[in-house]
Amino acid sequence: MAAAALAALGRAAALLGGAQRLLRAGGSAERGLCSAVSQEQRPKRPLTAYFRFLREHQPAFRQKNPDMSNMELVKKLAGAWRELPASQKQVYEEARKTDWQKYQQQLAAYKAQLTPAQAAALREERRKRLAKRRSSRAKRELTLLGKPKRPRSGFNIFVSENFRESEGISAAAKLKRLYDTWQKLSSSQKQPYLQLAEDDKVRYENEMKSWEAKMVELGREDLIRSTRQERPKKQAAESTKKAATAKGSSQEKKAKLKVKKSEE
Repeated sequence: MAAAALAALGRAAALLGGAQRLLRAGGSAERGLCSAVSQEQRPKRPLTAYFRFLREHQPAFRQKNPDMSNMELVKKLAGAWRELPASQKQVYEEARKTDWQKYQQQLAAYKAQLTPAQAAALREERRKRLAKRRSSRAKRELTLLGKPKRPRSGFNIFVSENFRESEGISAAAKLKRLYDTWQKLSSSQKQPYLQLAEDDKVRYENEMKSWEAKMVELGREDLIRSTRQERPKKQAAESTKKAATAKGSSQEKKAKLKVKKSEE
């Protein structure tokens, strides 16, 4: 039950994030893909029924609740959508279906005019985008599950303590200056930060043990460090075993053929 609730919470967070982006972007459903040409020409994926409702009613809800944050506004709109009769939801769904048919035709025409190189570039961009999306989703899930923050290094602690006072116009300039300063520190000057880093490692290990025990209770052994480390080894062992079995079978077949020929 707890695992299901956490999974549902993760999906809700993703939905809320998408809704907030929609509100900020003024209703844009999807960005273009890789090249400048494709960004301008690629047809935009049509909005879902829910996001159509969101875009249509957001101005009125915002006018009635001017001090409400985007997150709170989205929750209020989501509640209004849930209470909407099925017959009224169907209106938005029919509009989505109509736009989806147009989108499919436009997308087919768009793909037909791409060169092989452009098509390959778009596929690679899509692969990277999906990988990034999966990574972001996994990070959000771990945050919702309360995974402890990784330990900081001595340099990280030094930066956090001195960043505000550091000279530099941009964050990158400040980091570069702090890095140069860190490199010039003596061992004795670095020691307090290194000790704090060691203490943070102890904190992290203790918190991770408690967190992993909780994950086992929730049936999420896939998030345990030992399980994640052993999985590649297990896969490699299984592959080796299959290869050995296949080789043995091949040798056995060859031996049988030799015996059969000798008998003839």
